[in-house]
Amino acid sequence: MALVEVRDVYKSFQRDTQKVEVFEDLSLDFEQGSFTAIMGPSGSGKSTLLNLIAGLDKPTSGTISVGGALVSAMSASELAAWRARHIGFVFQSFNLLPVLTAFQNVELPLLLTRLSRKERDERVRIALDVVSLSDRLDHYPRQLSGGQEQRVSIARAIVADPTLILLDEPTGQLDAKSSQEILALLGRLNTEFGKTVLIVTHDPHAAAKAKATLHIDKGVLEKTG
Repeated sequence: MALVEVRDVYKSFQRDTQKVEVFEDLSLDFEQGSFTAIMGPSGSGKSTLLNLIAGLDKPTSGTISVGGALVSAMSASELAAWRARHIGFVFQSFNLLPVLTAFQNVELPLLLTRLSRKERDERVRIALDVVSLSDRLDHYPRQLSGGQEQRVSIARAIVADPTLILLDEPTGQLDAKSSQEILALLGRLNTEFGKTVLIVTHDPHAAAKAKATLHIDKGVLEKTG
């Protein structure tokens, strides 16, 4: 059984008086340990697909399962608890809280768990070490470069040891050098730590780091590698 199973998914939005159809009868799988890049023009449904898999949005019809859990049927409270344990989400805009240090930003997802303070401390330090920011624990976002901010957001995404890491344009605001560092880190998370990674990107260099690429155009997917 695949880690992520999308079955017969239909998704539409209502925009004013117009009905916008994103996906019709979409079915696909993502295997455990895969590293997949999702590409396509703006408005093609790339980010919508990530949001559906993460349970941040629901399909109009059809089902989505992750690790055998039927995500599309969960209540809001069930989804919150499930995401805290199984999903690491990385945003293009970093989404770090400016009043918190790197350590505190990374610790945030663990506050939803039953871990002790000592256990949280250990996990945060390990996550920041993985992204090579052990020397920036007490730095605030304004004291970090863009690449460092994105590494903090990746540390926050992996700190709870999630089943799946989802990234929406993670290199979109970074320079070439920082982008390469982030992509190398994602490759390491996949190969060394066995994490399943899905990345939405416009950047062909980012897609080239993945093991497989899906192109989306008007809600239709095509696997290219």
